[in-house]
Amino acid sequence: MTFFGISILLLGIQAGSALADPEQDRKALTEHYRTLFPKLTLQDYADGVYAIDPGARQSWRAIEEFPPYEWALEEGKTLFSIPFSNSTHYADCLPNRGIGIAQLYPKWNSETGEVVTLAKALNDCRERNGEPPLPYQKGEIASLLAYLASTSRGKALAIEIPDSDPRALAAYQAGKAFYYERRGQLNFSCATCHVQNAGKRLRSEVLSPSLGHTSHWPVYRLKWGETGTLHRRFAECLKQVRAESPGAQSAQFRNLEYFLSYMGNGIPINGPSIRK
Repeated sequence: MTFFGISILLLGIQAGSALADPEQDRKALTEHYRTLFPKLTLQDYADGVYAIDPGARQSWRAIEEFPPYEWALEEGKTLFSIPFSNSTHYADCLPNRGIGIAQLYPKWNSETGEVVTLAKALNDCRERNGEPPLPYQKGEIASLLAYLASTSRGKALAIEIPDSDPRALAAYQAGKAFYYERRGQLNFSCATCHVQNAGKRLRSEVLSPSLGHTSHWPVYRLKWGETGTLHRRFAECLKQVRAESPGAQSAQFRNLEYFLSYMGNGIPINGPSIRK
């Protein structure tokens, strides 16, 4: 069953856009992990590697008692309330004034023909109102995302790929292809670690399953000593396999986030969080 699940996912890439079925992909990937980790519920995957590594989970829960991302969360709440120079707010640009919407992103924008992440939506808002964009990997953008994620805690990912626009499906496909394509000097794909070898060890670390990979961001990484964004982690993964990064909020990374988030539909948001 495990091999079958992986084969279904790879078949979707090879068959091309005419045969792509995101929901079939999602069900096959979920079944793959159900076989690997039969004791886990779908909701458990929000905890990432801590759902499958009891020792690490114990340490994680202890750190969560006094979370080091708390400062970023509070800063984000303050920043979100500060008006731009023209008196417009971030809330004026977002559905439901930005509260409780993180689980709906990334979204497909049919007007621009592209995937819009929540980070990009924030910077698009800034630029429309005459403000310079924020750097995408850390700093104020991470704090803003931490606050917005906190307002969606417990809400399940609900990513949509509209049938009415074939470009949305093409973007999803591109994200999936990126996930399964081998690259870099080590010739690894994202799936090499997080699908084929999930639960196994790479040096001292247990490899996390890809389900839920987008549900807990942004995170305070002990390695970074600060709160950072999902796309910062994407770039770091590519560096680790000695591959070039297209850059935070590039079309490639936004499409990748679209694919991964759709795979996680039904998993609750629990960001911001902590990782090693």
